Amino acid sequence: MAKVLYIEASPRKERSFSIAATKAFIQKYKKIHPEDSIELLDLWSKDLLRFDGYILESKYALLHGLEPTPEQKRAWKAVEDVIVHFVSFDKYIFSLPMWNFSIPYPLKHYIDILVQPSYTFSYSPQEGYKGLVLGKRACLICARGGRYPEGTEFQKYDFQLPYLRLILGFIGINDIVTVVVEGSLFEKREELLSKAIQEAQKAAEIF
Repeated sequence: MAKVLYIEASPRKERSFSIAATKAFIQKYKKIHPEDSIELLDLWSKDLLRFDGYILESKYALLHGLEPTPEQKRAWKAVEDVIVHFVSFDKYIFSLPMWNFSIPYPLKHYIDILVQPSYTFSYSPQEGYKGLVLGKRACLICARGGRYPEGTEFQKYDFQLPYLRLILGFIGINDIVTVVVEGSLFEKREELLSKAIQEAQKAAEIF
């Protein structure tokens, strides 16, 4: 039985293309893997910890090999709890819109908490960077109003998918399935949703 974490990063809910596609994905996935558990992490309803004060001081104490103070240790425990929760899952579903060619800020906030040296990646002069979150899979369900096809002049504006692939690969997650819902500013909602649902169901079959 696999544990799946569904990370939802759209605030639009019922109007969200990424959430609609993800619901279709999950419905199909559950039929194929009824024994698996899926937990929702709605980043718009979660009070993500601020990365400042004692937390930041604790990080730099650890980076420089210093002993954190008791206050710093207590603050850093909140970061460790987020990371422990994340790595306890086997698979991840990321559902998100494109904002200003990139990702919504709550998702960036969450990533900035997760990506920590010695927890989700390591570095040495001999080996360079190494991801520590190994043996996992991820599905990226991305919606965007425009279209950014590979090989066109518009591809350079896409910092959504390339960034997520890079940061997940950085921490060790390279087995990635993608579903891209493009052109919501140009296509009729019903037609686009129909195509998105079909693509999401196909992706669920191989996830």
